[in-house]
Amino acid sequence: MSDRLRFGIFMAPFHRAGENPTLAIERDLQLIEHLDRIGWDEAWIGEHHSAGTEIIASPEIFIAAAAQRTRHIKLGTGVISVAYHNPYMIAERAVQLDHMTRGRFMLGCGPGSLPTDAIMLGLDPTETRPLLEEGMEVIMQLLTSDEPVTSQTKMWNLVDARLHLRQQTIVAMLPRNLGRQQAAECVGGPGVGDHQAHSISCPSAMRTPRTPPLRTRISSTRAYVNTSPPAARMRGRMVSAMRHAPPTG
Repeated sequence: MSDRLRFGIFMAPFHRAGENPTLAIERDLQLIEHLDRIGWDEAWIGEHHSAGTEIIASPEIFIAAAAQRTRHIKLGTGVISVAYHNPYMIAERAVQLDHMTRGRFMLGCGPGSLPTDAIMLGLDPTETRPLLEEGMEVIMQLLTSDEPVTSQTKMWNLVDARLHLRQQTIVAMLPRNLGRQQAAECVGGPGVGDHQAHSISCPSAMRTPRTPPLRTRISSTRAYVNTSPPAARMRGRMVSAMRHAPPTG
């Protein structure tokens, strides 16, 4: 891996209240295009619903549009507020984006930072972190196992759920002190610190349960993302991404 300095951007994004949202979002997309042209490595897009200045409600939709305008820059959710969504739909959209971006998509997940977002959805803001933990357990099972998943909380009810497609490459970013067990299992070892943000890579396998997985090789990337609250900030840790390698012999 090259030792060159790598560059990434976190885009909430912030815009002045009252600014034309159509023009603001177009300017955000043009900025991602510019960063791709000058060789930046990553862009992370936030999810917000009630602040008025952070106007992207779906980072996945934004990333799908940005992917059509770019060729090299990796695109990540910074972050999807898991407590506000059905985890099955998060995993399904992540896999679709993985294919649409040709492996440039990175899945960043968090509890959500704005209490007003949670309140509008009938949640006490103190409930978002426990729901994040439960949701990430479901997402990881869906991404890493062929077994059906059943899970029920006040926000979702899954019965024998399994993904429609399998991913090529998804790098999943978890907040600190969350998902330690799943992260260690997914990376294949216990080297995940209790007090560090957890970076995990999910096995790639474009397959059905009856099809043997493709052989894989490990490549590396470095991720930078700020999530809220500050205690959940990523530390630029190295993560391993499992990528497709065609069978040989």
